[in-house]
Amino acid sequence: MSTTLKNEAQIAKFRKLIIVVSIVIPIAVAALFGIRVDGVDLSFLPPFYAGINGLTAVLLIGALVAIKSKNMNLHQRLIQTCLVLSLLFLLCYVAYHMTSDSTRYEGEFTILYYSILISHIFLSVAVIPLVLFTYLFAWEGKFDKHKKWTRFAFPIWFYVAVTGVIVYLMISPFYK
Repeated sequence: MSTTLKNEAQIAKFRKLIIVVSIVIPIAVAALFGIRVDGVDLSFLPPFYAGINGLTAVLLIGALVAIKSKNMNLHQRLIQTCLVLSLLFLLCYVAYHMTSDSTRYEGEFTILYYSILISHIFLSVAVIPLVLFTYLFAWEGKFDKHKKWTRFAFPIWFYVAVTGVIVYLMISPFYK
């Protein structure tokens, strides 16, 4: 088997894996909300994972600046860091919600809060395949396709990161 055919088979596996991950993660997160672990105090996590979201947003801007400056190595390292941070956020978020009661927003900006929260949740699901496929295109060296997908993936990923911080700041006064 030639190297090209091996790479094509590997890329096809990655594409299937991205599709599976994009379906499994939201389903698993929703299912894990039904699992309750008592006796574990992870109340320190919300400001931590809000910080992860904030750092991700800053690093995404850094990655944009790096690529505009034609610094592909820095761009790649920043995007890879953002991917790791997003995974860390997801793990912390799930761990917190498996061990803590949901907090109800009781502020005066209820419509605004829930509008931001709902858009944040739906876009956080949509961003998974967008970001992973965009990354795969760069990894394949298909930079034209990578650039086209980035026009959608970047603003959505940035929005999800920023609104994660906003949601935390709005709900944090109501944590018990």
